[in-house]
Amino acid sequence: MLPASFQTPAAIILVLGGLLSCFAGYRVFRVVLGFFGFVLGALLTSSVMGTDQTVWMIVAAIVGGLVGALILVAAYFVGVALIGAFIGAVGVAHPLWAAFGREPHILVVILFAVAGALAAMALQRYVIIVGTALGGAQTAVVGLSALLGNQAAAAAATKAVFLAYPLDPMPGTLWDMTAAIVLGLTGVLVQLTVTAKGKK
Repeated sequence: MLPASFQTPAAIILVLGGLLSCFAGYRVFRVVLGFFGFVLGALLTSSVMGTDQTVWMIVAAIVGGLVGALILVAAYFVGVALIGAFIGAVGVAHPLWAAFGREPHILVVILFAVAGALAAMALQRYVIIVGTALGGAQTAVVGLSALLGNQAAAAAATKAVFLAYPLDPMPGTLWDMTAAIVLGLTGVLVQLTVTAKGKK
């Protein structure tokens, strides 16, 4: 948990990083991965430090943020293929054979896993565009809510890692959820037609 005095700078970083991810996530995907890795790493490491150890908390947040950024950037190359392989094996092969009351042979599972990995790699452009647009929009809304004085969102910007991206930063209202959805869909459209157009 970062000190309360860091709420405004953290909220500004969330807004700017979220907007970058939302509208140019595919074009600068490694930067976006580094940003989210840094945020998650910083929140995770700073959450284990006491609030009375401000200097060490900041050092831990920076080191944890850098490690988190490196892990996410490195994991991208393997992660997309692993997700596809998992979907192919667990999400397709097993349900198909289960419909006939049987277990698929190991070779079938391997074939579906390979096919899933290849499909994920082929469709990764669209997965990345939708994921970065919607994730960036939600992050920007959390940061903006914090800047507008919402205490739950402000706490989310500086506290435990599981609070960093609340799905509903302003309970009891609909504007934050609506704004995140509209902004995310706008980001998808902008990326498909402008920022990601022509980029392989």
